[in-house]
Amino acid sequence: FEEVDAALGERLSALIWEGEIASITLTANAQPALMATSIATVRALESQGFDISMVSCMAGHSLGEYTALCASGALKLSDTARLLRVRGLAMQKAVAPERGAMAALLGLSIGTAEEVVAEASPKGVCEIANDNDPRQVVVSGERQAIELAIKRAADKGAKRSVMLPVSAPFHCRLMQPASEAMADALASVQVLEPRATIVANVTALPIPGASEVRSLLVRQVTGRVRWRESVEWMARNGIKQAWEVGPGSALSGMIRRIDRTISCMQCSNAKQVEQLLERYQEMTANV
Repeated sequence: FEEVDAALGERLSALIWEGEIASITLTANAQPALMATSIATVRALESQGFDISMVSCMAGHSLGEYTALCASGALKLSDTARLLRVRGLAMQKAVAPERGAMAALLGLSIGTAEEVVAEASPKGVCEIANDNDPRQVVVSGERQAIELAIKRAADKGAKRSVMLPVSAPFHCRLMQPASEAMADALASVQVLEPRATIVANVTALPIPGASEVRSLLVRQVTGRVRWRESVEWMARNGIKQAWEVGPGSALSGMIRRIDRTISCMQCSNAKQVEQLLERYQEMTANV
């Protein structure tokens, strides 16, 4: 947390521990704060003997991809914090608050969600932002189009559709100004070879090498987060155990809905760190 505070030139840690919820949930603060909390958990694991190079592959959802790259050693922590601050501010500024919106469509397949997007697009930008799991798709774009998408989703049998409390319509072409800002910010950042395979959001395939990281992160700002396909790639390639490191359990829930052959463990507090270390020791004892 001190490293992140120094990189940003402010006490983000104080906001994390003591700040108002309205301040910490602003995307310019939330993005580096979530990353810092997740990396702190990784550092706690490493201090107790966890070797991240033993991990078969890693992935993160949206901003979590930066966390995965940082955890793998591809990005320095200080650079990751500054990049996420730029990303958060650029996303907030890209679209006027009243213009954009995002909605989760629950109970629709990706194919049906594509039909919904096509029918709503005449009202404005409407794109699939997150393909999260077989029954959860998030759409993003201009508010009128997203409102129409919710109606069309209901017509096509969605269990429920809800507007999301977000500050901008992420992962759609309205974020192009933010994409350009990230291209500028990433140009001067050193990227090293990751110590583990990283599955990229926009391709659902392993990042070929350090030279591809910048372009993939730029594409990610406006591109679809292909989480369902990413997990399917992991399952096809023999992954049986997933560890969700950092606050929350949303990704574990998605993974279970995508492929129940993958067992999930959360790691977001001291007790869970101990449990994960015990499991790690059991696994590595047999290697």
